Amino acid sequence: MTLTETSSPYLQLDEVPSCPLIYLDNGATTFPKPDEVYRFMDTFYRHAGVNPGRSGFDLCLEAGTLLDDTRKLLCRFFGGTDSNRLVFGYNSTDALNLAISGLIKAGDHVVSTHIDHNATLRPLWKLEQEGVEVDWVDFDLMGWVDPQDIIRRFKKNTIAVVMNHGSNVIGTVQDVATVGKACRERGIHLILDVSQTAGMVPVNLDGLGADVICFTGHKSLMGPMGIGGMYVREGVEITRTRAGGTGVKSAQRSHLDEYPYRMEYGTPNLPGIAGLNAGVKWVEKQGIEAIHRHEMALWTRLRDGLRPIPGVTLYCAEDVPGKERISVLSFNVDGLEAMDTGTMLDVDYNIACRTGLHCTPMVHEHLGTDKIHGTVRFGIGAFNTETHIDAAIHGVREIAEMQKNRKK
Repeated sequence: MTLTETSSPYLQLDEVPSCPLIYLDNGATTFPKPDEVYRFMDTFYRHAGVNPGRSGFDLCLEAGTLLDDTRKLLCRFFGGTDSNRLVFGYNSTDALNLAISGLIKAGDHVVSTHIDHNATLRPLWKLEQEGVEVDWVDFDLMGWVDPQDIIRRFKKNTIAVVMNHGSNVIGTVQDVATVGKACRERGIHLILDVSQTAGMVPVNLDGLGADVICFTGHKSLMGPMGIGGMYVREGVEITRTRAGGTGVKSAQRSHLDEYPYRMEYGTPNLPGIAGLNAGVKWVEKQGIEAIHRHEMALWTRLRDGLRPIPGVTLYCAEDVPGKERISVLSFNVDGLEAMDTGTMLDVDYNIACRTGLHCTPMVHEHLGTDKIHGTVRFGIGAFNTETHIDAAIHGVREIAEMQKNRKK
């Protein structure tokens, strides 16, 4: 089945990778990946799966070239100026921990938001226990944080704003550019979590006013799990909190100061970098705008199909002029635990989704869904089709009707 057969005017793919179920958990990780990703990871690792930068034989140089080429690719992708400041790590959580712990110290003041993920919340909560003051800014009824609410929290000792670009629960994309402009004017660092948005909407370092962009490879960048990293703007120096081998200047007792070695430790995840290289190239080939239009057309179809079903509650799913969102949608069926709804979708309708608190407890506390153990989340990806969406609507409708009949 091709996407053109499902009336998608945006993506013209030759083939949709086969998947034995209707996969709507792309907010957690995109699946399946483009075939190019699987093929390149396998071919490269079989051919040149050696340690890059540690020796001078041909395969080592080839592995090092892939590493450098992928830095340059991602540097351009995020609008950076120096590919050496593109640092690889495990994922965005790893990068956020390095950036937060390396830029913030006791006595500093930080601003973050209730929309953020535990990848941000937990490092900041830890620092609160160590003498860092953190202000938490709430979001409105539609799911957006007012940037002025963040700016109003600035103090003389405000060192950083740490915030999420796009919500993994309700899909709202925040007005980061306004916050970033205010931060640049005041010399405040902006550490940005783009886990959900990278590969789905444009992420440009200077356009958003960010100092550090933390990304993961396994979501909309179409790479595998276990690879991610950050881009650090020139002039921003993150204090090292780790040390180890780099394969460079091995006689030096202290860890290297220069990027990328300053923030990288040990043998890199070469298979992951190969997959990320292929994934980003696939995204660029399709075009971010085309992917986003495709996914949001399906999101609108899903939202409009679920909204009139009696007993179904959607969260922050209204269109707001001038506001952007990504293709995740959270809901509940009245009287059912989110986990029970998800189990029925899986067992009875062969639909995979995500249930629970989604590692974002403050979002659910705001929505009141923490008291009912979270929500059901559908995450739409590039390989989803109208057929998938219609099956999801049908499944939720039948579950809601069964629940309604039980109450009679």
